[in-house]
Amino acid sequence: MTTPTFRTDPYLREDDAQVVAHTAEGAIVLDRTIFYPNGGGQPGDCGRLVWEGGSLAIATAVKVPGGVGLIAAEPLAMPPVGATVRQVLDWDRRHRHMRMHTALHLLSVVIPLPVTGGQIGAERSRLDFDMPEAPADVPALEAALNALVERDLAVTEDWITDDELAANPGLVKTLSVAPPVGQGRVRLIRIGQGAGQIDLQPCGGTHVSRTGEIGRLEIGKIEKKGRQNRRVSISLLG
Repeated sequence: MTTPTFRTDPYLREDDAQVVAHTAEGAIVLDRTIFYPNGGGQPGDCGRLVWEGGSLAIATAVKVPGGVGLIAAEPLAMPPVGATVRQVLDWDRRHRHMRMHTALHLLSVVIPLPVTGGQIGAERSRLDFDMPEAPADVPALEAALNALVERDLAVTEDWITDDELAANPGLVKTLSVAPPVGQGRVRLIRIGQGAGQIDLQPCGGTHVSRTGEIGRLEIGKIEKKGRQNRRVSISLLG
């Protein structure tokens, strides 16, 4: 099993690991990794592996049985099984994904409707809502979104059991993607503390530690996607 270091320390930009396998599809599996694998609307991380006598650009990370597989950007020699490698993230891209992911959680607060889809990008991200009519005042929504950013709320994690999640279905905002269950416990992302808590929902992605780190956001054009779906896009202004 690959230890998901990206979850315990999402700010770790470099780390050593050992190659434990190569998959039949050509992915490199490490015993621990800082690379987030594609999933939950968040793209897999890219970066580089460096080892004695070689280096390799990593195009993305994906989920493989038992862990995370790193996909090379080019068909070059891979580090051998047993080798110690230095993992180096494309930090600027990952950090933008972290800012965006937390921002989408805030968007689901200012638009308290069921979420039917979503996608995170370094430049632009979006959520699709079960929203029969478009919002009448988009500038007011944008102001409310940025007000939550400016409150610099703490972003923390908690864990509950699968049974506890089943007993509290209201925690799940997404209609299209089910929380990862089946391993006994589910990770929750909490924004705000105590009476100041504004959001709590299942999530396996990487996040910033405080909302102030997101920076100013802009809501783009709201698109109609089907009879009752509206797509709301956001961008980072810096």
